[in-house]
Amino acid sequence: MPIDAGHLLQDLKRRVRILEDDLRERADSDPTIRAELEAEYRKGREAERIGDAFEVWREGVLTQAAVHWVLGCVFIRFLEDNELIDPLLSGPGTRAREAADRYTLYFQHPEHRTHNDRHYLEHAFATVAALPTGDRLFDRAHNPIWSFPISADAAKDLLRFWREQDPDTGDLVHNFTDPAWDTRFLGDLYQDLSEAAKKTYALLQTPVFVEEFILDRTLGPALREFGLPEVRMIDPTCGSGHFLLGGFERLLREWQKKEPGTLERELVQRALDQVYGVDINPFAVAIARFRLLIAALRASQVTRLAQAPDFKIHVATGDSLLFGTLRDDELALGGTAAELKVLGFAFHSEDGEEADRILSQRYHAVVGNPPYITVKDKALNQLYRLLYSTCHMKYALSVPFIERFWQLAIPGSTTRPAGFVGMINANSFMKREFGKKVVEEFFPRVDLTHVIDTSGAYIPGHGTPTVILFGRNRSPVGDTVRAVMGIKGEPSTPEDPAQGKVWSAIVAQVNQPGSESEFVSVADSPREFFSKHPWSIGGGGAAELKESIDNTGMNRLVDEADIGISVVSGEDEAFQLPGGLVRRCSFPRVYLREFVAGEDIRDWIISQESAAIFPYDAPNLEPRLDTTICRWLWPLRTVLAKRIWFKQTQVERGYPWHTYAHISGDRAFSRLLIAYSEVATHNHFVLDRGGKVFKQTAPVIKLPADATEEDHLALLGLLNSSTACFWLKQVAHNKGSTVDQRGARQRTAPFEDFYQFNGTKVGQYPVPAERPLDLAVRLDVLAQERQRHLPDALADQLPMPRSEWERHRAEADRLLREMIALQEELDWRCYRIYGITEDELTYRDTGDVPLTPPEVELGERAFEIVLARRMATGEENSTWFERHGSTPVTEIPSRWPSDYRALVERRIRLIEQDRYVGLIERPEYKRRWNVEPWDEQARRALERWLLDRLETATYWPEPRLQTTRALADRAARDPGFVAVAELYEGHAGVDVHALVRRLAEAEAVPFLPQLRYKASGLRKRKVWEEVWELQRREDEIDAQVAAELKPFEGETEGAFRERLEAEQKRRKAEEVGDIPRPPKYTSADFVSATFWRLRGPLDVPKERFISYPYCGKDGDPSLLVGWAGWDHLQQAQALATWINELIEDEGWPAERLIPALAGLAELLPWLEQWHNEPDPEFGRLDHFYRNYLIGRLHELGLSLSDLAEWEPPKAKRGRRKTVKR
Repeated sequence: MPIDAGHLLQDLKRRVRILEDDLRERADSDPTIRAELEAEYRKGREAERIGDAFEVWREGVLTQAAVHWVLGCVFIRFLEDNELIDPLLSGPGTRAREAADRYTLYFQHPEHRTHNDRHYLEHAFATVAALPTGDRLFDRAHNPIWSFPISADAAKDLLRFWREQDPDTGDLVHNFTDPAWDTRFLGDLYQDLSEAAKKTYALLQTPVFVEEFILDRTLGPALREFGLPEVRMIDPTCGSGHFLLGGFERLLREWQKKEPGTLERELVQRALDQVYGVDINPFAVAIARFRLLIAALRASQVTRLAQAPDFKIHVATGDSLLFGTLRDDELALGGTAAELKVLGFAFHSEDGEEADRILSQRYHAVVGNPPYITVKDKALNQLYRLLYSTCHMKYALSVPFIERFWQLAIPGSTTRPAGFVGMINANSFMKREFGKKVVEEFFPRVDLTHVIDTSGAYIPGHGTPTVILFGRNRSPVGDTVRAVMGIKGEPSTPEDPAQGKVWSAIVAQVNQPGSESEFVSVADSPREFFSKHPWSIGGGGAAELKESIDNTGMNRLVDEADIGISVVSGEDEAFQLPGGLVRRCSFPRVYLREFVAGEDIRDWIISQESAAIFPYDAPNLEPRLDTTICRWLWPLRTVLAKRIWFKQTQVERGYPWHTYAHISGDRAFSRLLIAYSEVATHNHFVLDRGGKVFKQTAPVIKLPADATEEDHLALLGLLNSSTACFWLKQVAHNKGSTVDQRGARQRTAPFEDFYQFNGTKVGQYPVPAERPLDLAVRLDVLAQERQRHLPDALADQLPMPRSEWERHRAEADRLLREMIALQEELDWRCYRIYGITEDELTYRDTGDVPLTPPEVELGERAFEIVLARRMATGEENSTWFERHGSTPVTEIPSRWPSDYRALVERRIRLIEQDRYVGLIERPEYKRRWNVEPWDEQARRALERWLLDRLETATYWPEPRLQTTRALADRAARDPGFVAVAELYEGHAGVDVHALVRRLAEAEAVPFLPQLRYKASGLRKRKVWEEVWELQRREDEIDAQVAAELKPFEGETEGAFRERLEAEQKRRKAEEVGDIPRPPKYTSADFVSATFWRLRGPLDVPKERFISYPYCGKDGDPSLLVGWAGWDHLQQAQALATWINELIEDEGWPAERLIPALAGLAELLPWLEQWHNEPDPEFGRLDHFYRNYLIGRLHELGLSLSDLAEWEPPKAKRGRRKTVKR
């Protein structure tokens, strides 16, 4: 029976999590383990290979250890179930008894009588390690199982897991018996066993059909050119070993053909000696080694590991971008020995010497699938920049690995051929700015032979758009590069991805230049094309149409305008504020601006929902920090100080910690700007008339100071046309759309692919002298008028009668139909302007005067009628109409005037007959008008109004906790609330209590960390609290130095301030040191998805209410809440008052009071920090509440440790079906 990989994976993921918790507990309690970890961390910091906080780095180390414990057991289970070793852990049938007997005998040995199950597992690992080749599976020098022992209880539980039997059949739950010894299931474990490792290392498997395609064009020709005895291949990002296995099997077949009489074991070792791999992920390397070992045993017909030769397998753990870099001049990466001090330090898990040996050789074939991620760790990011000249801007690892792959190939010369290179890589470098250096500086120096667009192919595990590159490590040969250009993506999910239509077309056509199919076209393109960034490799005539458009523009947009980012906060979570939060926290209006992200810009308007802290005095951009804003940002000070912009932190750049990472004064204060959505499925540009903060996802276009509003609108018309959409998509990076359950990128609907329209690409857009000003003005006016009828804009007029509400709805719909019709006029006007059509097919009278077109519904545009007809005849499949809630129309609407119907008929004929018009009049280039349905907008706007109402002073006259029932009682007496509630629910007689309860609970976060976070979140919270204590110490030092230091006689104010700041900096460095960056939270750290939504990765409190579970009085079971707008002092006042009532009125015992008292203890550090001013009646209020708490604890016989150790009661769960153990 084949191994159930899915079931195994899910069970092992649970095992890994259990062992992570166990190892973490041991690391915290065992001083030896902690000291070893801290020593390695310090060395890593000194070598500039670690930039994260210790706790963050430690989590990764412990995850690796947990995975190795699990994988070690998997390896043994596979070996014992397939009778390669005697049973040690378990086994099917009688082998389970044999394993149990061996277990019993172990503990009967006199030296083992004090041992536990962990010792037995270690004995099992050591037993295999003592067998031929086994030492590399359980390497004592590098495998973390020897450095990080699990507890006896965890080992016992792990052994029990491997012995579990199905209660119905008595069979082992996980049986690894497989006559074919297929290890492919290990690839699934590699990719998904640990979510943390998957994110850190960007784990994904290369499907066999892709691996074979690449080996066919690298290892195959290398064998022909260099000869079998000489060839060596390497995968420097080998992962679980797919390429290594494929290469080994090919090489072994060649040796078997060449020397059929040679002993099989010798041929196997020869093939193994020709295959090399390195990976940064230790457990990936463990899997790759094991898979190669099993393949070698199978090929050698060895049935017992004890009888196997001591096969040498050349796979090592290490960073391929770092090891093996200091060799001869050809391999040098631009750094000196002094600069590359990293080579003096390898992590414990790395096979430093072996990795260095492997990566110091050159190879005849270099293949692989490098990681596509960016490097988050600042220290490592900077080190890669030092070593690889192609690292540019916010580069992804795909770029330095391109350089590295070529470096590892044998360089060609007049006396020797060059090595072959083949890789599947993320295609983002082709169009995104970070790829500029690799395209324009690296590729012109090497022989790039093939560029194959695989972004439209269905490739499991590859949710990122990809490209396959082939080449040789020599100077360019010939004037062309073979390009396989995509036309259309996979139309549906293929049953067998290897037989997908796009992949099949690539395979069939790659050797046929000049061929074109429905999916790809192939050409030998001029090499110079691939030496200019960006690459545009669209097939089916797209490249020619783009060139035609290029030739019509007198200027490029960049010649007329300044284009770029206006503001980069560096941490939007800190600076962005929902509208309600602005009122809640009483931020001074002078330091606030409307905040616009790219996704807020759609269809000629800005959907404004939030504000941003703007910590500057306008217009001179002098940094300012108001007290209220300081208190809001202070908890994030270390994170904000360590924001990186152009390779330097905020502090290193000399910027105050609380200001933006970047701000362009000219763009930020311009009265008129064109802003656009950088990442979107289509082009969305809008005219802004001042007063907003546009984040980096909404770049801006600033025309010269003397440009008028009409100048801006005229340009806006060009930029919002379908012509612009087509042109931009030829040069912009396609980020894809959806990923299915197999991890494959789906392109069933190209119009849903997101593109990144960065400023450099937009700046190259050709702008002719003629511009559609009249149409742009009308569309802009209609857009603004329509926005005034949308629910968000109507909120200020609430409450209003339902009839009036519905009137606004009808008017908004009518205006949208007008805009759709005018957008069509704009698109067809631009076709004539850009020379795509000779005639202007817009709506005009006989005197050529523009007419107002009739209203057009979605589904009625010319291209949609053509699409509907093709769908009706089976020529095409599309989700366009379904996705946009429109009806396919195959006939021109009869309600239109005859002359407009004739015009649309002419447009249809041209779409069907003209290649270029047919190409551009497609869903992927036409405006979608994918507006949010009115009902959804209305529900959101009305809900926001109701919540805002619940936060008003009428509902919270004083700092006092109340239940949602009490809150609902107030709402029921509020006629305005009731009227809007009826509009919200769609009927009269609303259950106000149920509504308020639902609204409040969805906007509330508990007062205690133990109620907000899971165990992983509490660990992170602890790191944050340590950071806050260090920040407070820094503040104390600043205050002490300021009090101690006095100006010298005659010293200027500026000189004194400079001396003061220098002394403060020195003292903080001496007494506090560098505060590590605390870790960000993830959704998995929070108990509830609601808490994650309201807090986010920086745990910023954006909730409307604070909830107090376990503190409600017995007479009212509804949730107890407080207003989140209270400061720490008001929260303390409300909570202390409530505690008094629980004690004096309710008679609560000490045990029940612990959560409420713990909540007060949580507030004390903040009271001391922000509310230490004396009060005439109570003295220092922070002291008052501390003394109050200590007094209550004394009365109740409790301690502060009782509060800190409190945990909420475990939720009761139903009984699960048990299994035999």
